[in-house]
Amino acid sequence: MTTTRIGILSDTHLDTASDYFKAIATASFAKTSMILHAGDLTNLAVLDVFKDKEIHAVHGNMCEHKTCKALPTHKTIEVNGFTIGLVHRVGNSYDFEDRLIELFPEADCIVYGHTHHPVCHRIGKVLHLNPGSFFSTGRYGAPPTFGILEVDENSLRGSIHRVTP
Repeated sequence: MTTTRIGILSDTHLDTASDYFKAIATASFAKTSMILHAGDLTNLAVLDVFKDKEIHAVHGNMCEHKTCKALPTHKTIEVNGFTIGLVHRVGNSYDFEDRLIELFPEADCIVYGHTHHPVCHRIGKVLHLNPGSFFSTGRYGAPPTFGILEVDENSLRGSIHRVTP
């Protein structure tokens, strides 16, 4: 059975991929073959850190114009027979997760960002995963976090991890 291990991050809010970011990202996602960035990377240079992996990314509300033009607002990815929706945000804060399923009605997993607060739970059969903010840029002091999604032929398993310097 082949398991695909996917690294998930969001809300990096970086203009450049600093050496510090490179070191932490390399360590956090060393055992992954794919990266999903759920928006607000700000600058496309952030993705260069992952050039040895399959990368899927969407733009967020804080991305610069060039990044918004280069990346979609949302996309769907197929992994080992499962459908994964990827978006930064949709709707308002109070109806966020309800609106996600409207955007991705066929999804087995929906990955999103924007809130800076990690989430990993199921609503019905759909796994919802928000990796939180990779650099703890939330105004409410949430710790820096990222997600890992493991996908094999039979299941999707998500988890949230704290970024360790």
